[in-house]
Amino acid sequence: MAQLGLDFGTSNTAAGVMAGKRPYVIPLEDGNDTLPTAVFVDFAERKYTYGSAAARAMRDGAEGRFMRALKSILGTPLAREPRRILNERITLIEIIARFLAEIRSRAEAHTGLQFDSALSGRPVRFHSASDERDQQALRDLTDAYRMAGFKHVDFLPEPEAAALAADVQGRSLIVDIGGGTSDFTLCDRRGADTDVLHSTGLRLGGTDFDKAMSLGFAMPLFGYEAPIGAELGSRTHSAPKALFHDLASWEKIPFVYEPATLREVERWTRLAPDPAPFERLQDVLQSHLGHDIAYAVEAGKISANQSQTGRIDLRVIERGLGMDLEQDALRGVLTVYAEQIAAQALETLSDVDVTPETVDHVVFVGGSSLLGAVRAAMAKALPQARQVDTEVFTAVVHGLALAAK
Repeated sequence: MAQLGLDFGTSNTAAGVMAGKRPYVIPLEDGNDTLPTAVFVDFAERKYTYGSAAARAMRDGAEGRFMRALKSILGTPLAREPRRILNERITLIEIIARFLAEIRSRAEAHTGLQFDSALSGRPVRFHSASDERDQQALRDLTDAYRMAGFKHVDFLPEPEAAALAADVQGRSLIVDIGGGTSDFTLCDRRGADTDVLHSTGLRLGGTDFDKAMSLGFAMPLFGYEAPIGAELGSRTHSAPKALFHDLASWEKIPFVYEPATLREVERWTRLAPDPAPFERLQDVLQSHLGHDIAYAVEAGKISANQSQTGRIDLRVIERGLGMDLEQDALRGVLTVYAEQIAAQALETLSDVDVTPETVDHVVFVGGSSLLGAVRAAMAKALPQARQVDTEVFTAVVHGLALAAK
């Protein structure tokens, strides 16, 4: 029996094994190294679809429920709350298990091997503010693997896996910024030997960046912080923020489409001095377009990071709706988060009495490590260390495959 290295990520998932002396990333769809961590429950076809097919179904307007960033619910009450989907009562842990079972099935079909055991990546901390939630998240993920048919699962912190794959000599700080967490491993490498000195983690990642951008740039178009009037009298107050925060959070979007929520927004529309933003919000709720907004914000983030100007394109909601996004504005929103990441990186060093000037390299892993705000904050924190890029989306699974061997 072979052991599958499996990097179950907030945004993307990858699987790998050793092929001779080299790690091999198993193409999980259309020759791609990673599979979007996305699930679509198709109400008409009465089936589950995964990855890019799930995202296409959502964008094509198929009737159903789209879920992304499921890893973020581990350790929270949402994970074990039963809900009715396709005439069965099911928890989100069970939906994660079905996603993992699909990964296992595709990996077995591609390799011809049988995988009853997995070596899974895990954040150093699922929840940095709560030990209890952190431990519960690991229990939730362990249960999901077992429901997926894996008889045995071991876990390896994701930055430590990336450290095994990083072919960088000397002292390195691995900085792994994923969709939901930021993880750090300080290690020494001499020849082929890697000595892990210390690892820390912070529950902060790409989905938090997307939420901040959505609240700052997109949600005002739908009534965020806009005034509504009282039923009696002339006083006004801002629309309640909870709905907008949920609509800006990848993992909470599927749960905003309740009839009571729509009725409340209809009331806001009636009472608002300017009803237009709330009318747009009604359209979003009626047509289940929350994920379309999230994808538009994410695309705007990526384009603005790569060039001087990007765009958050919301034409799916209303013709011509959207806004240009300057790179400076993007950095302005993300700098506070980047500074938290840099502070945690320095804490990783201070925990083991290592000074910044003794670190030779900062090795970046994870899609969100590509952001300019993160790079600038890390350069300020460790100015003498050389910044090194890896295969940011597959470094962890390379290390898992090496460790599984």
